[in-house]
Amino acid sequence: MVSSVLCRCVASPPPDPAASASSSASSPASVDPCGGAVCGGPDHRLRLWSLFQTLDVNRDGGLCVNDLAVGLRRLGLHRTEGELRKIVQAGDKDLDGQLDFEEFVHYLQDHEKKLRLVFKSLDKKNDGRIDAQEIMQSLRDLGVKISEQQAEKILKSMDKNGTMTIDWNEWRDYHLLHPVENIPEIILYWKHSTIFDVGENLTVPDEFTVEERQTGMWWRHLVAGGGAGAVSRTCTAPLDRLKVLMQVHASRSNNMCIVGGFTQMIREGGARSLWRGNGINVLKIAPESAIKFMAYEQIKRLIGSDQETLRIHERLVAGSLAGAIAQSSIYPMEVLKTRMALRKTGQYSGMLDCARKILAREGVAAFYKGYVPNMLGIIPYAGIDLAVYETLKNAWLQRYAVNSADPGVFVLLACGTMSSTCGQLASYPLALVRTRMQAQASMEGAPEVTMSSLFKQILRTEGAFGLYRGLAPNFMKVIPAVSISYVVYENLKITLGVQSR
Repeated sequence: MVSSVLCRCVASPPPDPAASASSSASSPASVDPCGGAVCGGPDHRLRLWSLFQTLDVNRDGGLCVNDLAVGLRRLGLHRTEGELRKIVQAGDKDLDGQLDFEEFVHYLQDHEKKLRLVFKSLDKKNDGRIDAQEIMQSLRDLGVKISEQQAEKILKSMDKNGTMTIDWNEWRDYHLLHPVENIPEIILYWKHSTIFDVGENLTVPDEFTVEERQTGMWWRHLVAGGGAGAVSRTCTAPLDRLKVLMQVHASRSNNMCIVGGFTQMIREGGARSLWRGNGINVLKIAPESAIKFMAYEQIKRLIGSDQETLRIHERLVAGSLAGAIAQSSIYPMEVLKTRMALRKTGQYSGMLDCARKILAREGVAAFYKGYVPNMLGIIPYAGIDLAVYETLKNAWLQRYAVNSADPGVFVLLACGTMSSTCGQLASYPLALVRTRMQAQASMEGAPEVTMSSLFKQILRTEGAFGLYRGLAPNFMKVIPAVSISYVVYENLKITLGVQSR
């Protein structure tokens, strides 16, 4: 078995540093009799090299799917071809279809950290062992109810010493060469698009655990996220309106600055004019979030993944398609938001009046101006936002996660802010062109232009810098928007009775 090759350290996953220091001082041998072989001790690489040679059945210095299948079978472990392929794909950094020794070591180290998090979450009593009651409780938390006999059967499959409990070594030996993805604890703590609202709802939807789906917590999360978005957008609406004005009106000849823009808005319509367009911006949160979530769930089923939660590239595809469906459904509201933000005092009496006048003067097609650049902007925004967030999340989990996947408020805020900023920066030129196309009819004498001709015109008359007009107020609102939405989200979760762990 794998246990003959790996460290036989009898300790459970390491507790708090202070506790481990005091215990090691009293009886170091009992805590780590092998010198921390798997955890980074002197014999670590020697033991892993021994396991690598055992699995490398054809002695070519690399582990392919066939090597793993034969080698693990000799060790008494049986894995499906799909599971073995996932192991190779997860560790194969140079994409040559097999794992060399360094890739194998990196995969095992990363995988063991994930297993520690799972073991810690299952070990409810925090005694370093998992019994049948803890397995039943953990599965119940995930929405799966099993009998005590079934829990004991699960235990027996991993329990090698007949104690009817599983210690860390037995847990690790059983699962180390078995792919584990999307740990429920990580899903619970690392909600992203549900929590943070920066005004552009183009992010990939969050995953929800089985427990959250079956207990109805998912809709409470969405309601809390919608309420947080409404408060966040309202608080940062003046910056958002300034961004729209600068995107449409600023140029080399009309170099609008932040202070000058605010002064101009207040002089033209008073302090209340700073919130023009915010009403429709808040109203579109509910239908857009609901449509996106439902579309995302349906697309997940069409993809037909055997995972409860999708892998990164599958999430990007499903999220982007869901975003496109949601945006297509509520796009007329996006046009109304832009027109309302750009209106002058007395131009429209309200949202319905604005919609009636656009329909009468410009027809139905006016409600889909800028649709193409808006759809094209979903891919860079959602892709980069997701990639940056997942990269930061995994970096934190690998370096700092020991006893819990909970990153804390500041880490979560920092990751959300950085990923949103990168996503906006990548898609901003498309967002600017979309806004100018939406605003065309509200500008006197503005000719009808296409997306490509508008790009060329901006580059010719204003240079590349012209594609980033309004970027400063846009970035100024990111940190307050993320912070406000997080605080409101957490408070609404309590009000709605969302369980926190």
